[in-house]
Amino acid sequence: MSLFRVMDIASTGMGAQSVRLNTTASNIANANSVSSSYDATYKARHPVFAAELQKATEKYSEGSGVQVLGIVESQKPLQVEYSPGHPMADENGYIYKPNVNVIEEMADMMSASKAYETNVQLADTTKRIFRRVLQLGQGQ
Repeated sequence: MSLFRVMDIASTGMGAQSVRLNTTASNIANANSVSSSYDATYKARHPVFAAELQKATEKYSEGSGVQVLGIVESQKPLQVEYSPGHPMADENGYIYKPNVNVIEEMADMMSASKAYETNVQLADTTKRIFRRVLQLGQGQ
């Protein structure tokens, strides 16, 4: 595998983890929002990743990057709470809260942050290898 391919893989990994961090941050930011209807309530979002398997199978010896296929809404049920005095309550006295579990989101954010950091370190190490190879060519 060429060093250029390593940089490509690291960059796709960083891009994917950046999307993951942004969706997680959005989930956490909306965790305490309230709505008066089921349809208007924020639903947790999660990115869907796929390894670029076609590239990997064409050249078996090379690694594959990560592709973001899209972002999907969670299918977990929303939190419904009876609160007739709340200004956002519907005609039956219910308010709707997002299906965001802040603890899970924080764990996901820490995992995404670590994965992003790992890809940055991989790119940095590859850059140092490039530099050393160039120095070898100069006779140093």
